[in-house]
Amino acid sequence: MSQDLTQKWLAEIQALKQQMAELQQQRDQAWESSQKWRQLYNTESEQRRADAKIHQQAIASVKAELQKLQGINAENITETTTTEVEAELTQLSSGEELKTQLATVIQERDRLIQALKTEQENHAQTRNNLTTALGDAIDSLTKLRAGNQ
Repeated sequence: MSQDLTQKWLAEIQALKQQMAELQQQRDQAWESSQKWRQLYNTESEQRRADAKIHQQAIASVKAELQKLQGINAENITETTTTEVEAELTQLSSGEELKTQLATVIQERDRLIQALKTEQENHAQTRNNLTTALGDAIDSLTKLRAGNQ
């Protein structure tokens, strides 16, 4: 009887060892699968970020072209010295000419202010994108290092 009991316990232990080995194999397979999915996710997210960057560049290009068509471009902006401004003012003979010139200058100033605001917005967007990309890179590196340990 004790021989039968010993055989049953040994069989039970062997069955549990087999079950544990199968579960460990399933765990390893699940881990490998999760690693593959993680890699696919990272690849897809990198592609999405690259696509977003390309689209943002295209948008910036279209905005620049629109501004150029609206007359806001660097070719229209000239630097003048104080003496040139004074010489131009002395050539104006009437108050009406002065008002016309002032209106032109104010319009150009407004266009330049708008161009500056657009440039600042683009700069802020670029800064945000670079910060996001840097954060993603750090997260990926941290996960990679954690996975290697």
